[in-house]
Amino acid sequence: MTFPSHRPRRLRTTPAMRRLTAETRLAPAELILPAFIREGLTEPNPITSMPGVVQHTTETLKRAAAEAVELGLGGIMLFGIPENRDAQGTASLDPDGVLNKAIRDVRAEVGDDLVVMSDVCLDEFTDHGHCGVLDADGYVDNDRTVEIYARMAVAQADAGAHMLGPSGMMDGQIAAIRAALDGAGHTSTSVIAYSAKYASAFYGPFREAVDSQLKGDRRTYQMDAGNRTEALREVELDLAEGADIVMVKPAMSYLDIVADVAAMSPVPVAAYQISGEYAMIEAAAANGWIDRRSAITESVLGIRRAGAHMVLTYWAAELAGWLKES
Repeated sequence: MTFPSHRPRRLRTTPAMRRLTAETRLAPAELILPAFIREGLTEPNPITSMPGVVQHTTETLKRAAAEAVELGLGGIMLFGIPENRDAQGTASLDPDGVLNKAIRDVRAEVGDDLVVMSDVCLDEFTDHGHCGVLDADGYVDNDRTVEIYARMAVAQADAGAHMLGPSGMMDGQIAAIRAALDGAGHTSTSVIAYSAKYASAFYGPFREAVDSQLKGDRRTYQMDAGNRTEALREVELDLAEGADIVMVKPAMSYLDIVADVAAMSPVPVAAYQISGEYAMIEAAAANGWIDRRSAITESVLGIRRAGAHMVLTYWAAELAGWLKES
């Protein structure tokens, strides 16, 4: 017998062989495009820290949604940026507010050909930038915030959202939203829970994207980066409260959490490749330090390999185009 007796390289000999034996693949239907719409714009507004991403107008958002259908994307996640903010985030409840109107417009454009998702959170709508209303001491009031989330969820379902994404990390938010939806007759509207959402340094560009008014941080409600077991507890609570899909956010620095959640969850698992992850790869590629297309593809493949069934990524449309080409 010649040495070596085992030769795994046999299955790497050609592109066709590697394609045949690949354990993890990417498909457009697994990708979700996050998209921002800003009230009052007449032209799309580029987000400087996220090259290639814009704050949309109504028309450009509708075109992006239509392109998502053509590319076979799984969904689009909508975030709205209002012209006027207040301490209670009241614009979030306005049926004709920027986000609820965008949901109606996108549903009218794509119907049921794309899963239309929307963000249920107050951070874009408050003048202090927190994900909930504040008490007299400046602490986010969990239960008052959850009451508002429930009303937001019904308003977004009324507007036509297929799936709602509560991202504020308030205790009990999934149960309250599920009860409110069912009570309003929206029993078919699903909930993608941001179950394990960490307080991360990589959210920086997103703050520009939504024109965040935040001073300070969100560490009293988002999870600590060092905690692993706590993530499973958060997921278990959301599952018990009725979550249809659970999410880990961010993705890159939390692939162990993605794998842990995928191993225990009876429902699909999503992961959000966030703005800082996007910005770092774009910056490195722009400097010629890495191959952009290869790095983008590898980064999303790694999230899928860790166990995510679906990935929210700002490269969703571009990546889907590459997948169609190949």
